[in-house]
Order: sequence, then C-alpha cells, then structure tokens
Amino acid sequence: MQAAFLEEPRKIVHRAIDTPEPKAGEVRIKLTNVGICGSDVHLFMGHRTLAKPTVIGHEGLGYIDKIGEKVEGRQVGERVVVEPNIPCHRCRYCQSGRGNICVNKRVVGLLEHGCFAEYVCIPSEFAWAVPDDISDLDAVCIEPMAVGVHALFTSSAKPGDAIAIIGLGAIGLLLNHLALRLGYRVLVTEINPQKLQKATQEGAIPINGNAEKLLSMWVENEVVAVFECAGSAATATLAASAAPRGSEVVLVGLSERPAEFTPLRIAREGITFVPSIIYHHPTDFKRTIRLIQRKVVTPSNIISSFAPLNELQKALEKAASGDESKIVVTV
Repeated sequence: MQAAFLEEPRKIVHRAIDTPEPKAGEVRIKLTNVGICGSDVHLFMGHRTLAKPTVIGHEGLGYIDKIGEKVEGRQVGERVVVEPNIPCHRCRYCQSGRGNICVNKRVVGLLEHGCFAEYVCIPSEFAWAVPDDISDLDAVCIEPMAVGVHALFTSSAKPGDAIAIIGLGAIGLLLNHLALRLGYRVLVTEINPQKLQKATQEGAIPINGNAEKLLSMWVENEVVAVFECAGSAATATLAASAAPRGSEVVLVGLSERPAEFTPLRIAREGITFVPSIIYHHPTDFKRTIRLIQRKVVTPSNIISSFAPLNELQKALEKAASGDESKIVVTV
C-alpha cells in the first residue's frame, strides 16, 4: 500500500509498504478521507518529536475491508470512522472511567502508524459504524467534534449560560457551533479575521482585547466558563487572568510551555481549572454520532479545502499557515 511518512520535521516521504493485516480483535479499514488535525501540524513543524519516521494522521474515515479473528458483528464494506485513542482498559485510570488519561494508551498516528495511508488496522470497538444518513464530510469530522463535545460537557456550563472561547481553530469552531446549537451564549476571541467571521456568522459575539477588556466583557455577560482552545502559553495565561469570579477555565488547547496565573486570585475568586483532553470511550463518540445524525450539529461546515494524499506535504504546509479551519485529505 501507499503510505505517507513524516520522515523528519517538514518532510513527508511517500513509500510503498506492506498492507497491514488485522490481528485478533481488529478490523482493517480502507481509508477514503482523513482530516488534518492541529496535532498533525505540530508534528509536521517539529513542535513535537517522533522517535522514528511515522505515518501520522488520525481523523480517518473508510470501509472495513478485512476482519480479524475473534471479531463479531462487523461486516466487510461497513463504513466506519476511526477513534484513534485506545485506552488499555486495565490501568487504575481506565478502571475508574478515565481512559482518556490512560498511561498505556495507544495513539494512532503518533505512537503507531496512522491514517495518511491506504489502510489502517484498529481494534473493532474503535471503528465506529457511521449511519447511512450521515454524509462522508460530516463523518470525517466526527473525531474532532467529539473533542468539542467532551469539552463542553466536561464543564459545568449549561444551555442558556454564557461561555467564552479563546482560539478558533477546528476545535474552537466546532465548540462554538455545538454550544450555539444547544442554546449557549458564546463570546469568542480570535486574531484571524476569517475564522472570527465564521464564528460570528453562526451567532457568536466577537471580543478581542487584553485581559482587562476581556474580564470586563465576560463579567458583563456573566460568563461561567472560559474554554482555552488556542493551545499557547500566552492564551492560557490570558484565560486565567481574565476568568470571571466563580468561573471555570477549561483547558482544551495543548501548549507544552508553562503558563502563568496568580494563586491568590484563583483561590480568592473561586476560579476552577478543568482539564479536557480528547474524549471518554465510548460515550463521547456515541453522543457525537447521535448529535450529527439528529442534525443538531453539522461539523462539516468547518471544512475549508481538500487535498489528495500525494500532496500531503503541501496540505500540511497550507494548514501550518493558520488560515485553514480544516483540510481533508482524500485517499
């Protein structure tokens, strides 16, 4: 099969390698569409390092084309979407229902070969059947939509409440879309004018400025949760500095650099930090698929362009420019 390896930062190499065979409990998926995630861009740019050349990519959609031993209830030709974070189900975190922080977690496209290829093999329960009334374009966005679903429902904010979102990459835009569709009031902060316009066209309230301005506007609008989705130390610091009294700061972005906060303010004003990493298995994917099927959300509206697999290098460079909300690679 053809596979695109991240050989080193900013260098994609296409190779013909053996088509993988599904192990016991696994299915093989013939991929058709793969979304480019912000984490793929970070790997491509060298912000995160890989131990060896790896096929990255994890937002995969395709069809089951081979079924491993001990797999029941699946069919060749079944359209499926990849859930790429695979907890071990054995560690104390998994046993307490926190598989999203599993210490033994398999991560497709990071710790093992991923979806920028013609085929991928994954455990059967992590290949989610896509209902016929969900389009391919909505289906390829199920994984990032599940991140937004998890973030919103991890917070204590409820429909009718006001929330703030810092950063309108794919996850920020999907979170904005979901919250507005469910009846939240959403205030957004983003430096890219096209992305800001996309959010405001859906009904979000745009507010840019320093911490003092954001705090004033967020207090005026009774914001109860601030979602940091930009993934930088500066925006995490901004969220902590501007969070209103009694609110939550939900950490969705994945900055690896230290941010700053004032412990006295956090304690005195009752501000809570809430971590939100990926999603819970199986509840968040199941909930996301139902929300799409019932037309509550249409996550494909964030797709901004397409590229064939043989142009992955150019697509990742384009994604790194920051102007794209979601590029989908066709296989």
